[in-house]
Amino acid sequence: MVLTTALIMFSVLIVTLILGFPIAISIGISSILAILPSLAFDNTLITGAQRIFSGISNFTLIAIPFFILAGNIMNQGGIAKKLVSFAQSLTGRVPGSLMQTNILANMMFGAISGSSVAACAAMGGILLPMEKEEGYDPILGATVNISTAPTGLLIPPSNSLIVYSLVSGGTSVAALFMAGYIPGVLWGLGCMILTFFLAKKRGMKGKAAAKFSVVLATFVDAIPSLALIVIVIGGIIKGIFTPTEGSVVAVVYSLLLSMFFYRSITVKQLVKIFEESAKMTGIIVFLIGVSTIMSWVMAFTGVPQAISNMILGISDNKYLILLLMNVLLLFIGTFMDVTPAILIFTPIFLPIVKTFGMTPVQFGIIIVFNLCIGNITPPVGNTLFVGVKVAKLKMEDVMKEMVKYYAVIIAVLLLVVYVPQLSTALPKLMGLIK
Repeated sequence: MVLTTALIMFSVLIVTLILGFPIAISIGISSILAILPSLAFDNTLITGAQRIFSGISNFTLIAIPFFILAGNIMNQGGIAKKLVSFAQSLTGRVPGSLMQTNILANMMFGAISGSSVAACAAMGGILLPMEKEEGYDPILGATVNISTAPTGLLIPPSNSLIVYSLVSGGTSVAALFMAGYIPGVLWGLGCMILTFFLAKKRGMKGKAAAKFSVVLATFVDAIPSLALIVIVIGGIIKGIFTPTEGSVVAVVYSLLLSMFFYRSITVKQLVKIFEESAKMTGIIVFLIGVSTIMSWVMAFTGVPQAISNMILGISDNKYLILLLMNVLLLFIGTFMDVTPAILIFTPIFLPIVKTFGMTPVQFGIIIVFNLCIGNITPPVGNTLFVGVKVAKLKMEDVMKEMVKYYAVIIAVLLLVVYVPQLSTALPKLMGLIK
């Protein structure tokens, strides 16, 4: 029964995705067809409907639409330029200073907006024309922008980590948020080091270092934007409010900042922002609900346990098994978006890593890190496609440079996998995990 269920489920899922079905519909169809050999059709439909309802009836999920709304408000609220000015004041003398600015700005804006696509589009739109005027290599500039845009999915607040918290059985959102900081920063730092050497080799000199007064002025100007992270994450860590309440605080703060402080959003624009946020929320929540059916089907038929036994039967060497799992997750990320992949594969792989004594917090960072790389890899890398489009370049030209950055990012991933302290030190320091 287990083999039949797994074959039907994953075969139908792959075929429907290839045919262009929406991911939520593909998950629903494959799950229903997979359980039919074991359960009557009418019972399947009734149970499936119940699972969808129970899957989205979770208080923690309320945080997702509010963080989406806050991110969309910040995207339209003039935040990007403030962060770019501050980052540029820090990187003036470094070779390829504008590209280094891009990396820092992606890390800050990605964390605030919660979207790698938004960060890539916003920062690319601002910095790539500036780089062109300075005579920078446009292909390298686009590559730097694309390769560092997903850092904001690790640096909190992160909707991906909230989804993982739900599907992993209630892992602390606060612990996951703190665990994402060091891996996210290391991703950006690794790309900064590579960019330094590439820019220096190609003669992309930096400008004179900014005066302290300029750095201070741009920092003060960016404080209201950066304060969002401090207020929201600080409030969650200190227990002042829950992640869900923190998401509401983020909306109120970003709304006040954009409408009354920066005066960059009108009521007419706000209506459109609400509409876009509602659409995005509907897609994600429906996806979570449908994925709950797949989780139930796999648990009912014993698929996760069978896959776990199969993988553990390959070797008793945990380092080899972890390497194999990361290869699988990297492959999955190349054709599946972050959210559905988390929903589908967390129940499969989490029981395996628990046998090694790995905490759910560390694994949450590992799975999100792997799938974030998928955002910048073909054939379904949305951030990659947006970055190429913004730069007005050919995909094949950008991919030649991307290979170097893939190597650095994967090296950082392996550090996060095999050095647990990189993702557990901060949560332990804050008393969020033992």
